[in-house]
Amino acid sequence: MSRAPATTAYERHAPDPRVVEHALRPSRQAVFWLEGAGTPPVAAPLTAPTRADLVIVGGGYLGLWTAVGAKRRDPGQHVVLLEAERVGWAASGRNGGFCEASITHGEANARARWPEEHDVLHRLGADNLDGFADDVRTLGLDCEWERTGVVQAAVEEHELDWLGADRLDAAQVRALVDSPLFLGGTRNADEAALVHPARLAHELARVAQELGVVVHEGSPVEGLGRDTSGRVRVRTARASVVADRGVLATNVFPSLLRRNRLMTVPVYDYVLMTEPLSAAQRAAIGWAGREGLGDLANQFHYSRLTADDRILYGGYDAIHHLGGRLRERYEDRPASFARLASHFFATFPQLEGLTFTHRWAGAIDTCTRFAAFYGLAHGGRVAYAAGFTGLGVGATRFAADVLLDLLAGQPTERTALEMVRRRPLPFPPEPVAALGIELTRRSLDRADHRQGRRNAWLRALDAAGLGFDS
Repeated sequence: MSRAPATTAYERHAPDPRVVEHALRPSRQAVFWLEGAGTPPVAAPLTAPTRADLVIVGGGYLGLWTAVGAKRRDPGQHVVLLEAERVGWAASGRNGGFCEASITHGEANARARWPEEHDVLHRLGADNLDGFADDVRTLGLDCEWERTGVVQAAVEEHELDWLGADRLDAAQVRALVDSPLFLGGTRNADEAALVHPARLAHELARVAQELGVVVHEGSPVEGLGRDTSGRVRVRTARASVVADRGVLATNVFPSLLRRNRLMTVPVYDYVLMTEPLSAAQRAAIGWAGREGLGDLANQFHYSRLTADDRILYGGYDAIHHLGGRLRERYEDRPASFARLASHFFATFPQLEGLTFTHRWAGAIDTCTRFAAFYGLAHGGRVAYAAGFTGLGVGATRFAADVLLDLLAGQPTERTALEMVRRRPLPFPPEPVAALGIELTRRSLDRADHRQGRRNAWLRALDAAGLGFDS
């Protein structure tokens, strides 16, 4: 048996370090999307006691879709949304903008975890993406929506075996996006779209407010409980909201429910954005269909074009820090940005000389099954969801409907799903979680260097139904 290569394609085709240094020199530590989304009106902090029918904690996609959905179901109810910072400032404003049909983190994950429900989950995900497209049109969401589909490229010989029957050969995939690294791939034209993520958040906030939702920014929630009548009481530093029902949409941030403190861990993902490409540079790489692009490695990369023909390039490094805390300083990691830049020019050597304008990072709410989990608390008055693991742009819209179904107490096709009824296994407490995640990350890296072969640790995680996704 031949020995596995000790390097990956990105390492074998690495550019001169001077190319990377030149490309990164003009970049700023800033989120391109948030800079380009304009400045929405500031919503005043909560300063006085408030009574509501529904209180939502969190002003990202999940909270905003829930607010919009609640008012569409019952326009007369009083909905209050509390956001600690600004609407869309965290993961919802800094992700790659990939809106995928999958609500299960991909077909393989669905088949492995919910094989009997796979077809239903696939249909519900496709319906959700179609509904998303309808909402963009009917609600007038100015979010640069493009139903482009997605290309998945194999960059190592062993990855070709992971492609299905509809596989493209090297010439076919390079006719879509031209990279000397691409050995084959697939293209799905229907199951993904691209959005401007920060504009999507701002537009959902606009629609919510136009429907009558009261939004309070700068209002971090410090406590969750019940008042003497059993209603939900959400407390900030200045005032409280008492409501009949509540939704927790805090995702990666520490849960207000003790039972969920070990259900997710924050994993930092890193991103680069190029300057706009010239017409000649666009011609050199093709990409006429403007599809979302990813590779098939365990430590995968993702990239896409923006409206002004920049390339967003992210992924690969997925960093969990000891203690599982969220820290702004974790967002600046020069080694990760340099590695991404090197991999970018290995992928597109014809773009050498191009520079990056922005570099940033964000924390992903990872859970052990990769897809969101759901539940009720406080006697069925509080609903929650978290654990989207990087695919929340589309899945949060579906999750919002699940949460509203759960609060209504009426069985639906969504609430009957095993994915909704059963929670995943929690992570162990720190520092055990950090040690296990780092061992997993190193094992995935080793698998990418050893023709995809998974070691005993990864096989044990697979058998236990646990995992870690880069």
